[in-house]
Formats: sequence, C-alpha cells, structure tokens
Amino acid sequence: MTSVPLTPISAPSPNLAPVFSGLPQPSPPDDRDRFAITFAPLDWQRVQNQAEDPGNGAVVIMGGTVRQQTNGRPVVALDYQAYEPMALVVFQAIATQIRHHWPQVNRVVIHHRTGRLAVGETSVLVAVGCPHRGEAFAACQYAIDTLKHQAPIWKKELWADGSSSWVSLAACEEDSPRVL
Repeated sequence: MTSVPLTPISAPSPNLAPVFSGLPQPSPPDDRDRFAITFAPLDWQRVQNQAEDPGNGAVVIMGGTVRQQTNGRPVVALDYQAYEPMALVVFQAIATQIRHHWPQVNRVVIHHRTGRLAVGETSVLVAVGCPHRGEAFAACQYAIDTLKHQAPIWKKELWADGSSSWVSLAACEEDSPRVL
C-alpha cells in the first residue's frame, strides 16, 4: 500500500475556522462522487452501483456496523447525530484529498446514518472505485479513518444497564490508528 502523509487542512469558511481548523478544503464537487447523511437504512447495493465506473478494476466497500459490546461492556444501540451541512463538506474534502494522493480514483461514495441504530445495523458505508485494488484499499482506508476523526458526526453508546455515554475523540483515535 502507498504511504501517504496527512496534509494539514484548512477550514471551508472563515467563520468556521476556529471550530473546524483541521478540515480539508474541498474542490468543486465532482459529479462522479456521492455523499449522504440519512436516517434511512444504508443500501450496500446502491453504494456499489454508485462506485461503479468502466475504468474500475476494483471497488472497495467498507461497512461499519453497530457491535454488541465495547471494551467488554454490552451495547444495545448507538445514537448518531451529525451536523449534516458540514459533514457533507468534510466528505467532499476527503474525496479531494483522495484524488490528490491517488489521482486514478474514479469514484468516492460516503453514506452515513443518523438516529438510533440497533446492534448489527450498518452505520457507515465508504466505497472507492479505482483501476487497481491497492490504491482502492488505501483510499478507502484513508476515507474511513479521516471521516472518523474529522466529520462532525457524534455517537452515543446505549448500554444494557440503561446508561449511556458519548464516545470521545480520544476513544476514536485509540480505536483506529492512522496508518497513512
């Protein structure tokens, strides 16, 4: 896989700079890419179709699902909240960075759920279509890792004992180390 250094990223608008100082500056939208924040269940086949391109030799799809436990503690559901307009800007910025590092990428698709999700439900789908599998895998991993750290999407874990807790950024960083 290609090793890609993380690039410092600027905020999309001056008034959001103090809050979102680590975000990539997106390029104008590429009509080949598809991004969504939705309450509806995610559709793997739809994401696959959106990632297809005659120039692809590979489509890599990563799906994140709600697991039944975290650190040995039983989870019954997750509640996701998002600042949708900003999350979509971040998704576009991720696609921009992907094309900067892997110019052959043909398609980038990122769909994320919000609301309450039960154990086993899909919370996020990321797909990358590219002529070669190595670049597709690397770009897909970059997309999910970057999304977890930069998109304004928050999750609350609902525990079997009736309590709940918000997942902190530090917990995300421990859970998904950067390999780029």
